[in-house]
Amino acid sequence: MGNDASNTAGNIVGSTINAPVNVNGSRHVITLRAARSNMSMPPSRTVSEPWRKMSWGDNARDLQYVKEYKPGNKDIKHVRILLYGPDGAGKSSFINSVSSVIQGRGTTPALTSDKSCNGTYETFKIRKEEGKPETSCHFVFNDVMDLKDGDGICADDIKLTLKGHVKEGYQFKPSSPLSPGDPGYNPRPSADDQVHVLVCVLSADSAEITDSVLKKMADIREAASELGIPQMAIGTHIDSACPETEKDLKNVYKSQQLKQKVKDFSAAVGVPENYIFPVKNYSNETHINDDVNTLILSALRQMINLGDNFSEKLI
Repeated sequence: MGNDASNTAGNIVGSTINAPVNVNGSRHVITLRAARSNMSMPPSRTVSEPWRKMSWGDNARDLQYVKEYKPGNKDIKHVRILLYGPDGAGKSSFINSVSSVIQGRGTTPALTSDKSCNGTYETFKIRKEEGKPETSCHFVFNDVMDLKDGDGICADDIKLTLKGHVKEGYQFKPSSPLSPGDPGYNPRPSADDQVHVLVCVLSADSAEITDSVLKKMADIREAASELGIPQMAIGTHIDSACPETEKDLKNVYKSQQLKQKVKDFSAAVGVPENYIFPVKNYSNETHINDDVNTLILSALRQMINLGDNFSEKLI
């Protein structure tokens, strides 16, 4: 999984880091590689048989599942899903897209604002029906400041977030990590405050992951692994990354280019290929699309299942 790929869509070069990663309760040590892809991409190719099976159009079952889901641990109100990743990966857009899928219409609960830009820790609840906050789903998202070269959120602050030590509304300060005694520090986090699944968000259309960002990501994954928190990843902007997928989203699992992207992501960030889910976020669409919903629901159901399994261990 971490081997050099000579036929990749863009050569992978850079430093390597050995870091543990926890996936669904199993601990692995994976060699991480700083991924730098050249900008020129070969013509996209598709195959007749998909490299991963997907039930297109069967959204009613998955939609009902995510709407009606309740944590198995009765001490927990919501499965908490923490999204992290490089600048521009599409974390807030994914939250918006999940809300659109659940409500069956375009919504913007996590629309980029001053809060999200300045790194305020905020919990996003997904309503089952617009205008009825009491109908919120039993999973929530937290989106933290982008991981960047130099500035951006400190890896230590994300580690505290994983443990539930960061209070709602706390503004992350890259130059001054949170510490015990600070107003934003929660000294006694409950099981509900803790993160139950960690999700790396990467753009399939991005040219590179720099060494410094990769190091931050490795630190975050190692902290999650030490806590036993399950991890997965989603790859966004798949329509921009692959012409064949832009023509027809059903080509996502027939695209050799996106298959290679998943392999590259796995080598770069240390998440097994079968725990990386390609998705397309809603952006300029005015109506929902069944194929977009299928991919989002597939990823969301996996997040909920992983988080639920972990939360039951907190009993």
